[in-house]
Amino acid sequence: MPTPAPPLSAHVPSDAFGTPLIDVSALVPGARVLVKDETRYASGSHKEPAARAVVARAVADGHRHVTIATCGNYGRAMATACQVAGVECTVVLPTGWSDGGAAMVAAGARVHLVDGSYEDAVDESRRLAATGDRVDGNVDGPYAEAVFEGHGVVVSALRAELDEPPAVLWLPVGNGTTAIAVRRRLDLYGWDTAINAVGSAGNNPVLTSWPGPYRTLPPESVTTTDHNQPLVNWHALQGDEAMAAIAATGGTVLGVDDQELCDARDALAAHGAFPTAAGAVAMAGLLRTARSEGLVPGLHVVVLSGR
Repeated sequence: MPTPAPPLSAHVPSDAFGTPLIDVSALVPGARVLVKDETRYASGSHKEPAARAVVARAVADGHRHVTIATCGNYGRAMATACQVAGVECTVVLPTGWSDGGAAMVAAGARVHLVDGSYEDAVDESRRLAATGDRVDGNVDGPYAEAVFEGHGVVVSALRAELDEPPAVLWLPVGNGTTAIAVRRRLDLYGWDTAINAVGSAGNNPVLTSWPGPYRTLPPESVTTTDHNQPLVNWHALQGDEAMAAIAATGGTVLGVDDQELCDARDALAAHGAFPTAAGAVAMAGLLRTARSEGLVPGLHVVVLSGR
């Protein structure tokens, strides 16, 4: 059995990786819960390390223009990464989603709006990427391995900061990319940590298919709101692989509703963390589980994904 880690202060610095750990154990009496506040990246998104990795690989291959689709988080991350690298960026966003692309434009990106869903934006981004001197930077595109490398950074940060592996790592789930990347990094370090993935109830095929087999949802069956917007997919681009990754860790998948998203967001504010409601989805899943069945013993680490 590992030696228990000493108590952590409310805010644990993350000098090597730039985002803090915050002790929120008071939200679940009797449990030890930390949040990894990935909203503290410049873009406000946990996807920034993945975007940086994609841009670095694209530049190494001689590309100077990256095109992606987004619900909001990946677009802000990619716009920021491209701006820093001096690379052009085109972001395809469904009309009416996120802030209409204002933050991406402020970071120097071109925003291309399309009517329809995230999946429609993906199709349009691939069409655009095939024109001119552009490269497809989508999570399942030619730089998918770079995306996985970037998303694995959060586990490396935790390894540098913690004296023991978490019993459970709580993650958001959309396309499934983060879960795959995290599982790979857990395996690399030999950590016996379960992945619990949380999404918008009924609005993602990873949730509705669990525990399998993976099946897409009818496009008309998903419901997008101001709170769940970044979490809604009728087709998770890497959903089947994500489900296998989660199952291999002994973890699970669960859904939460908009009220639970908002409640988790509001609860975190008292601890100095300010994600959006969707950015608090993993915390909402932990709180739901704590109420309904209790948490397994050990350290729980929750990833906050966007502000």
